Amino acid sequence: MGPTAQEPTSQDPRDALRARTRGLLEFVVRPLARAGVSPNVLTVVGFLAMVGVAWVLALGHQRLAGLLIIFVGLFDALDGALARMTGKASAFGAFLDSTLDRFAEIALYLGLLYLYRGDTLATVLVYLTITGSLMVSYTRARAEGLGLECKVGLFTRLERLAVLIVGLILTRTLWALVVLAIFSNLTALQRMWHVRGAAAEESGERPH
Repeated sequence: MGPTAQEPTSQDPRDALRARTRGLLEFVVRPLARAGVSPNVLTVVGFLAMVGVAWVLALGHQRLAGLLIIFVGLFDALDGALARMTGKASAFGAFLDSTLDRFAEIALYLGLLYLYRGDTLATVLVYLTITGSLMVSYTRARAEGLGLECKVGLFTRLERLAVLIVGLILTRTLWALVVLAIFSNLTALQRMWHVRGAAAEESGERPH
């Protein structure tokens, strides 16, 4: 997801990957552009598809769910490519995309909660993971609301999904949750530290 009219400007490897795959994505969405499909429609379809994956996960089909997340994740990038190709990138489209990304991730962990119902350890790990995930997003959004860039972090959404996919396919989901619970929260703390320094630099003060 992520309709935006801006080109990547950072040296973030994730931005470089998006730049390299942009041509392929535009080739895929060209028929959709001709058909007049809205990027926001693709955003909603991608979200509903991830909810379907959460249902598959809740039923206990972990390997299948892991493979489906890969497919839906690839589909997830089409709305941004379509927005760029059709010139329909908008502030609301970017907002809708980010918001539904959060709901989609919550849906996946709800599926895991149902799958591991009755398992106290797994429940705690899922809770810590979703807390860390939401705080990673919140710290960036809050920083940007203050006019500060905050894209740093070990475990952004891409890394979190990658770890979950590997855990599901290898049926080592609990171990994946341990990694996610730890590093998603560490990423939120990492962003807090980054914003502390950035805010001090902007104000010309030393960090307290």
